[in-house]
Amino acid sequence: MASTSTPLTLPVLPLDDEVVLPGMVVPLDLSDSEVRAAVEAAQAAARTTPGKPRVLLVPRIDGTYANTGVLGTVEQVGRLADGDPGALIRGRGRVKIGAGTTGPGAALWVEGTRVDESVPEPSPSSQLRSNRGDPYPGQVAELVKEYKALATAWLRKRGAWQVVDRVQAIDDVSALADNSGYSPFLTTDQKVELLETADPVARLKLATQQLRDHLAEQDVAESIAKDVQEGVDKQQREFLLRRQLEAVRKELRELNGEQDGEESDDYRARVEAADLPEKVREAALKEVDKLERSSDQSPEGSWIRTWLDTVLEMPWNERTEDAYDIQGAQAVLDAEHSGLQDVKERITEYLAVRKRRTDRGLGVVGGRRGGAVLALVGPPGVGKTSLGESVAHAMGRKFVRVALGGVRDEAEIRGHRRTYVGALPGRIVRAIKEAGSMNPVVLLDEIDKVGSDFRGDPAAALLEVLDPAQNHTFRDHYLEVELDLSDVVFLATANVLEAIPEALADRMEIVRLDGYTEDEKVVIARDHLLPRQLERAGLDKGEVAIDEGALRKLAGEYTREAGVRNLERSVARLLRKVAAQHELGERELPFTVRDEDLRSLIGRPHHVPESAQDPAERRTSVPGVATGLAVTGAGGDVLYVEASLADPETGAAGLTLTGQLGDVMKESAQIALSFLRSRGAELELPVGDLKDRGVHIHFPAGAVPKDGPSAGVTMTTALASLLSGRLVRTDVAMTGEVSLTGRVLPIGGVKQKLLAAHRAGVTTVIIPKRNEPDLDDVPAEVLDKLDVHAVTDVRQVLELALAPATADATPEVPVAA
Repeated sequence: MASTSTPLTLPVLPLDDEVVLPGMVVPLDLSDSEVRAAVEAAQAAARTTPGKPRVLLVPRIDGTYANTGVLGTVEQVGRLADGDPGALIRGRGRVKIGAGTTGPGAALWVEGTRVDESVPEPSPSSQLRSNRGDPYPGQVAELVKEYKALATAWLRKRGAWQVVDRVQAIDDVSALADNSGYSPFLTTDQKVELLETADPVARLKLATQQLRDHLAEQDVAESIAKDVQEGVDKQQREFLLRRQLEAVRKELRELNGEQDGEESDDYRARVEAADLPEKVREAALKEVDKLERSSDQSPEGSWIRTWLDTVLEMPWNERTEDAYDIQGAQAVLDAEHSGLQDVKERITEYLAVRKRRTDRGLGVVGGRRGGAVLALVGPPGVGKTSLGESVAHAMGRKFVRVALGGVRDEAEIRGHRRTYVGALPGRIVRAIKEAGSMNPVVLLDEIDKVGSDFRGDPAAALLEVLDPAQNHTFRDHYLEVELDLSDVVFLATANVLEAIPEALADRMEIVRLDGYTEDEKVVIARDHLLPRQLERAGLDKGEVAIDEGALRKLAGEYTREAGVRNLERSVARLLRKVAAQHELGERELPFTVRDEDLRSLIGRPHHVPESAQDPAERRTSVPGVATGLAVTGAGGDVLYVEASLADPETGAAGLTLTGQLGDVMKESAQIALSFLRSRGAELELPVGDLKDRGVHIHFPAGAVPKDGPSAGVTMTTALASLLSGRLVRTDVAMTGEVSLTGRVLPIGGVKQKLLAAHRAGVTTVIIPKRNEPDLDDVPAEVLDKLDVHAVTDVRQVLELALAPATADATPEVPVAA
């Protein structure tokens, strides 16, 4: 664009942070000294020249004048709406500011030249400009149309309908672009940019882009405002409905005569009123603060309520008083359980120590109380589970049973994190809550059946629970507050000690229950099992009786077990049979069951002792069969070992073992064979057969896995019997580990093995010499009926176990088929 050559001399009217574009009419306050000076100077100059007074409106941004100003005419001088003096000035056109000059008045005078703002006509040079991106006249028309459409849309949103027609009536491109100076959304910098853009088309493009950007921002803002308003409306509506619901509930409570308000919802009052430990109270109040800040729709609110309910239901300071009547507690244990002296003595010791500590004011030392952790290990049916309830009865405590069999998830012990859906505290916390006191007797049943998988190892989680040194600060993952378990008496039950992890077993005091003798079984059946089964069968105490001979036969021949579970089933079956016969009119009551009645009522005996069988039918009636003793998960048992030699013509040399044997037992068989090969000549045995013929050792009951070193002497005796042709005595059973030099080494489970020998009718038992102190644990009535020999060498075993050779005896060695 080119400027005219006629210069203008005008007084400057500065506009601080304001911009006036051509075509705009603005009122200015004459109380401003610079504005008044410029207007007065213009009026003075107008007296000598025709026309209205003229000023130069120049934006002043941060004290700096713009390069382009607007020629303005003073249309009117008077009073503004607020009564202050003012002037109405109309913008006429752009002026390029030049050098300063002098003039009348106190105003600043400058020279300037008018800027040509007309749209050029199409010319040959316009084709060149189009190649540079300049618009054609047809494009100018489209630009005008777009600007008017955008301006109309914006004005309609503001409700300025009267302005729409005025904008639509503007046809001049320059005037249309300058009309955007009225837009309140434009910043000062944007208006200065419009002012300094001389080309009308470029200025209209700029104004169109600014308007388009503003409309886009306005659409986003309106969308956000709409979403916010919808949310606020929903919250207000929900708040109103909830207040109405509370009002309805209040009216209903008043109609029903209830007190105003629900204390169950006032968690702060409940926490403050509850008798909680200090740290637990602080944690609970923090959660109450969170609950009060959270909204009713927040899922966290339900989690906090459930957690607070659990904490408030815990018996934090509830404890039962222990019954320190030691003699009375012992009487309770004796009345409810026969035998089990070790456990009874341990509970009596615990109560005696607790009594003395309490008498001396030593109830709590270092934050720990005097709890106990006992592990009752023994075969099934010996009364481990029922003993826990008896212990609680004797101590005057609450009793809770926690079944751990098959538990594989660590969270079952320590609880879930409460952020999970359906989170619960662990079984230990639930047991304390169920008991209603902090010092119950908790029975951890079947602790050896705990498994582990990808969800964790529950046995590892039990380490803190069962450690007396640290369970006074036990933390459940759900509660996340310290729980004192040091006053709890934990009784764990297990069938197999080896199945309990070593670290866990180290934290417990092991008490072994090795089973009952036959006399103890008779007493238990008479005093406990029979009265219970009479009640279950619907019989009175005087209607059916079982004499001692029948009970002894039931225990010895109908059942052979360490416990009394099958004995109780046999008694129940016997009573059901008598009750059915009475109802059918076949039996008159009262009736006493004797041993000769058992066969007709419940069939033949299932376990006949070897000594009671015909000599020709006994297992040891042929050489190569010996009787051993073993310990299983069901208690002690009798184990037979059979040996045979293969036919030399088959050429099958070597050792064959069958019967599902473990590695240790296989090694024991190798040791027994090696000993006889090296020392057999000293024992006057034909050891040459061991070199040329294959040896086969078999343990019957092949479906049952077997392992351990205690069958070493039994295998050695069976092989010696096979080679010598001498039978193994029927009344002899043995146990012990054998070494390559023939030494008999100690083994475990002596008490259980001797009880099994006694049940099987064996009268002579051979044990290692170093196990002789273990005989103190064996009941006296069992030792009186057994001839126990403690030996140190295999030669002693063979002298005791092998029957004397007859005068015409020639070894008839069994040959394996």
